[in-house]
Amino acid sequence: MDIIQMTRELGKAIQADDRYIAYCLAKQANDEDEQLQNLINAFNLKRVELQMEISKPDKNNETIQELNTLIKDTYQKIMTNPKMMVYNSTKSAMDDLMNQINNIITMSANGVNPDEIDLSTICAGDCSSCGGGCG
Repeated sequence: MDIIQMTRELGKAIQADDRYIAYCLAKQANDEDEQLQNLINAFNLKRVELQMEISKPDKNNETIQELNTLIKDTYQKIMTNPKMMVYNSTKSAMDDLMNQINNIITMSANGVNPDEIDLSTICAGDCSSCGGGCG
């Protein structure tokens, strides 16, 4: 089996992984939630309105403040939506998996023995995995 075929097999294994399946189901649930989609659309529209107001030569600071408040409130509603919370959790798990896979591939390509790569010592970039802080 050549390396491209082995990579295709890795892709199939990723798609069979519970984390991938949970992520796809959570994404689908978000996509099908009309109320959540309406909030996301409203959020995006208000962001555009804010950018337009900010770029005006005669911008209205009161309007900018009102739009900022509305954007923050809408964002809070989106992020506290139970389906969005599940989605964010499953996306984080999927991102962690992909980071581990990428680290193994990268380190292997740099000459490290793949069987000796300790993923617990690799910085994932978000400090959630170690809490030790970067020096």
